[in-house]
Amino acid sequence: MSDLPDNLKYATSHEWAKLENDDVVRVGITDFAQEELGDLVFIEMPEVGQRVRVAEQCAVVESVKTASDLYSPVNGEIMEVNEALADAPELVNEDAYAAWLFCIKADDPSELDQLMNAEEYTSIIKA
Repeated sequence: MSDLPDNLKYATSHEWAKLENDDVVRVGITDFAQEELGDLVFIEMPEVGQRVRVAEQCAVVESVKTASDLYSPVNGEIMEVNEALADAPELVNEDAYAAWLFCIKADDPSELDQLMNAEEYTSIIKA
């Protein structure tokens, strides 16, 4: 497993989140999650313009082994999805921290404070 980037926040449901300019939160799945899932074959993305709430299921990743729901780390509106993953979901397997899934315009970016830092996330995945 790769080292966890320190500039990200992590959810217990294995999403990572990165706060960017203008309160936009970029979301992906962790390297641990993609390793557990195996080879990804399909990603069901949320719709651009869709409103999401903290901890609401908003996307699905499917692998050769199983399907797994993804949850929003913040309340807000989906601003963008990573279209490249429609034809190449395996990009997540190649680099889970470069292959983001979607971006949310956060209503309140401080909601990210409820997520874990890299050290805290490491402790739960090694437990």
